[in-house]
Formats: sequence, C-alpha cells, structure tokens
Amino acid sequence: MTNSAVRSAGRREWIAFTVLLLPLLLVSMDVSVLYFAIPAITRELDPSATQQLWIFDSYAFALAGLLITMGSLGDRIGRRRLLLIGATAFGLASALAAYAPSAELLVLARVLLGIGGATLMPSTLGLVRNLFQDDEQRGKAIGIWSAAMTGGIALGSVLSGIMLNHFWWGSVFLINVPAMLLLLALVPVLVPEFKDPAPGRFDLLSVPLSMGTVLPVVYGLKEIAAEGWSPGRALCIVAGLLVGVAFVRRQLTRDDAMISRALFRGRGFGSGIVLNTVAAFAVMGSSYFTTQYLQSVLGMGTLEAALWSLAPSVAIGAAAPVATALARKTDRAHVIGGGFVLGATGFALIGLVGPDSLALLLVGAGVLASGMVVVLSLVSDLALASAPAEKAGSAASLLETGSEFGGALGMALLGSLGTAVYRDDLAGSEPAVRETLGGAVAAAGRLGGAAGGQVLSLAREAFVHGMQYAAWGGAALLLTAGVLTLALMRGLASPTATPDPTTTPAPDQAPAPAAAG
Repeated sequence: MTNSAVRSAGRREWIAFTVLLLPLLLVSMDVSVLYFAIPAITRELDPSATQQLWIFDSYAFALAGLLITMGSLGDRIGRRRLLLIGATAFGLASALAAYAPSAELLVLARVLLGIGGATLMPSTLGLVRNLFQDDEQRGKAIGIWSAAMTGGIALGSVLSGIMLNHFWWGSVFLINVPAMLLLLALVPVLVPEFKDPAPGRFDLLSVPLSMGTVLPVVYGLKEIAAEGWSPGRALCIVAGLLVGVAFVRRQLTRDDAMISRALFRGRGFGSGIVLNTVAAFAVMGSSYFTTQYLQSVLGMGTLEAALWSLAPSVAIGAAAPVATALARKTDRAHVIGGGFVLGATGFALIGLVGPDSLALLLVGAGVLASGMVVVLSLVSDLALASAPAEKAGSAASLLETGSEFGGALGMALLGSLGTAVYRDDLAGSEPAVRETLGGAVAAAGRLGGAAGGQVLSLAREAFVHGMQYAAWGGAALLLTAGVLTLALMRGLASPTATPDPTTTPAPDQAPAPAAAG
C-alpha cells in the first residue's frame, strides 16, 4: 500500500533512474564481456594459463570483496559522490584495459574495473531507494532494476561478439567510456545527493576483515565449481568463514560498525538478504549448465549460443512488473513464494531436457529466470524498505554481496552434483574424457571417425544426466524456499519505507543539496 505521507516521484526522478541504469548494465555486462574476446586477447598478448584465469576472475573478486566497504563509504561521503568517483574510475580503467599492451596490465585494469564496479552497484541501488519514497513507485523501479541486472549478463556476451565482428578486442572495454562520460554529465544535474547525516567514524579495520571474509569463500566456491573439490579449496572457504566470525563480532560490539545493527531491526531485511542469496544460487547454478549445453552438447558456436541465451530475457522483461502489480494486491509472501514455485517448475523442465532439446531448455530457462526475477525484485524492495533510508548504501551492498555468495555457491554445489553424476556415468573412460565435457569434446576430436563420435555421444549423454540431477536438486531447494517464505514471511505484505531524512528534493525542480555536509 502506498504511503500517502511521502512525496511521489516526478518526471525528474524517473529520468534520473533511467540514467542510473547505465552503470548497472555496464557492470553486469562486464561479467560476461570476455567470453568472445579471450581468443583475440590470447593471440595479441600471449597470456600464460594463470594470467588468462586472472583476466577472467580478477574483476569478480575485486567487485565481491569491496561491495560492503563501498556501500558503507557511500553512506558516509554521499552516494552520488561515490557514484561519480566510481564512474570516473570505471571509465579510466576501461580505457586502460582497451589499450593494455601486456597481460599484466590487462589484469591490473580488470582489478580496477572491479573496484569501480564495487562503487557503482550499491550506489545505484541505494539511490533508487532514496529517489522513490512512494512504496508503489519504488517497487516498480526496483523490479526494472532487477530485470536489467539479470538481462545485462546475457547481453554482455552478445554485445562482445558483435563488437569483435567489426573492431579489435579492446572495443569490448572501450564501449564503457562514452556511457561513463554521459553518466558524469547527467548525474550531477538529475540526481540529488543522499548520505547519512550522522554516520560516525569509518571503521578501517573492518575493511580487511570484510575482504578476508568474502574473497576466500567466493574464491574457494568458484574453484570447486571449475576444478572440483579438494582439501585446499575447502580450507580456503573455512578460513574465510573464520575471518567472517571475527568480522561479525566486530560489527556487533562497535558503535561505529561498518554494517549498522539498525539494518536488522526490520524483520524484512534479514529475510530479504537470505532469499536474494537463494535466488542468485538458482540463476547462476542453472547458467553453469545451460551455457555448456548450448555449446558442448548442441555444438553451437559461442555467438550463436549467446544469441539463443537471450531468448529467456523476453519472459524476464514481463516478470518484474507483473510481480510488482501482484504484490500491491495480495500478501507479498504469496507472490515471493509463487516466484520460487515458478523457478522450481523451470528447474523441473530443465530436468526433462535430453541431448537434443533446445526448445525445452529455453522454455525451462525462461520460466526459471522469470520466477527468480519475481523473487529478486520483491525481496530487494523488501530489504531496502525495511532498512533505514540513511543506510541505503550499506543495505544495497549486503544485497549485492549475498548475490555474489549465492551465485558462487550455486555454481559450486549444483556444478559438483552434475560433475559427480557425469564422472560416475563415464567411470570406465579415459581420464581426459571423464574429467569434463570440454575434455571429452577435445578427446573425441583427436580420435575422429566413429570412435570419436561414440565418445562424444556418451559424454554428452552423461553431461545431460548430470544436469538433470542438478536441476532436480535445484527444484527441491526452490520448493523448500517457497514453503519457508509462506510460513515465515506472512505479515510483511507491503512494507512502508521509513521517511528519508537525508534530503527531500521537490519534484521536477533542481536537486536539493545533501542534508549533511
């Protein structure tokens, strides 16, 4: 229900919101933009195997490790100011990456892009919370925000392929620069400054503690997803969790904690973080299989696979506004629970996919993605509305960090389950075939003829079998999440956001200055 005591957003706020979608799209696209560029980068820069891995992963690690820090910093210095700083850094790092003369410099540029991205993500979502104080408008805006973030990852690989058909590999980074210049020109005009009027001191020791918590866990989970379980990777996760205990204890005992305890006073905030993590688990866990299925099972080229992967985005575009409309008319817990059931249905459809079932895979992926966008949009709104407005940056950073954890966990657990089934089905095969589907494709190519065809057919069937098991496991998880949502979240139907003390700009007028200097 809309709170009549707060001001509705006007044309200026919606134009500002459109501008804020620019950094969101670019940051999400940068996750996948290298899918096509890496062969050209390899020819030009000749990176080692380790350097190639870091060209891929350094961006995600820097982004994940600094989200909490940047969210808290934005609350203190101003979310608009942090956004402008981040946009400048992101643009400069993009130019550096585009013209990097060596693999080492490209890795550095990717780290700087991740740092810039860590400032942009919580700043944009925090500013959306502040721009839209009306509950109905905020829900609609966050729904669009969630759909744009989900679609941006798929769009990145397609845009990368198109750019590389016409330009050199650096163009996939250089395209960020004009967008950042546009952002730097428009944000000071359209977006007011928002910050915490009484933030307290910045807790410097919490910065390495938060990074020491997030980075080892995300790294360990990603390595398990890519290479399988090992004691060293498990120890890495345990080390991160132990540092996390120290980080949490510090947040519970300090008045100037990086993560304010006030965030968790609203019942919806903690629930929103957990459910957001589960949704990210499903989205990234499923994409781990669908991308491999398109390329290695159906034999598509990278660009063709990327174009087909855009097909579920049609359903995603409709899911968020429908969810927002339903949440205004009924208990939000029912809609979120329905989103989980819809996602479980998508997983179940993927569980029925055979070695030659493109249509069924795309339908299942579309149904799954639609359900998860319903969940992501509503739980993000729930968490942000439950948090104090002056802590919107910190609230947004915790949502984003939960997404990083959930995504890494989804790829690790569902990927490990699928891999275990794959290897069991190919127990008598040579190690290269049994290790991964990619290894089996390479081995089949070396063998050639009927023998190679038989190896490839068996490997593809084993991969699909593993994907089926993982899909049914994902469906069970989402059904459980749906039941728990209905059981535990009733009464959180339409939370009314707390009034925003940070600034109150008049509609369709020049932006107001920050309330605190």
